[in-house]
Amino acid sequence: MLQAVFPVSWPWWLTLGYLFLMLVLPIAALVAKASTLGWAEFWRIATDPLALSAYEVTFVTALLAAIVNGVMGTLTAWVLVRYAFPGKKLLEGLIDLPFALPTAVAGLTLATVYSSNGWIGSLLAPLGIRIAFTRWGVGVAMLFISFPFVVRTVQPVLQELEPDVEEAAWSLGASRWQTFCRVVLPQILPSILTGVALGFSRAVGEYGSIVIIAASIPFQDLIAAVLVIQRLEQYDYAGATVIGTVMLVISFLLLAVINLLQGWASRHET
Repeated sequence: MLQAVFPVSWPWWLTLGYLFLMLVLPIAALVAKASTLGWAEFWRIATDPLALSAYEVTFVTALLAAIVNGVMGTLTAWVLVRYAFPGKKLLEGLIDLPFALPTAVAGLTLATVYSSNGWIGSLLAPLGIRIAFTRWGVGVAMLFISFPFVVRTVQPVLQELEPDVEEAAWSLGASRWQTFCRVVLPQILPSILTGVALGFSRAVGEYGSIVIIAASIPFQDLIAAVLVIQRLEQYDYAGATVIGTVMLVISFLLLAVINLLQGWASRHET
């Protein structure tokens, strides 16, 4: 009974110690370093126009990329689960490629393809559209590295759905679109939001691919992670820790909102 109330076995202590070393201690060190500046100095650095622009580029672009991937990732998972076609195994492997591909290689590949003389960039250049070395390039990189999270989160849930429920809805006169919106979507919505949250977190923390495909021009496509590196290169450790702390707080708040939406979707499903 005592162990059920307060676990004292070694797996519990090992887990607690690992979480403390890997999560709590680094975050506490970051916050402690930033708190030594005083509130006035902290606020001055955190609200610097350059920092505010970097926050906006990072979080808004990451959120938009996560939303786009929420739609396209769900569609891709649906195709993989519900259809059989030649090259399906190859497509399955390609989806996981961003997991294994080094971020610098991903950035180099994207910059090559979307540059003005690249395969895709050369087609868009006559239309006056530039992707590489602009904020669009930041968005493309975030889409690329966060796409698998939605697919791999939604796909197992779709595989477990019983087709009898959809067939019953069709027999009652519901169209395929009505069946998806009223029968399938409520069941997979929590997993979609989970994938969006994971993809958003991955996009916010991305550095390697973005620093190659973006020009990192202040007030245009400079992201917060690159700004942190720039401050460190200038030996401005205080400024780097303040920006890192602000990113930590904003990310936590946005993830909390997404988790609340996920909880609401789960209750709505039941």
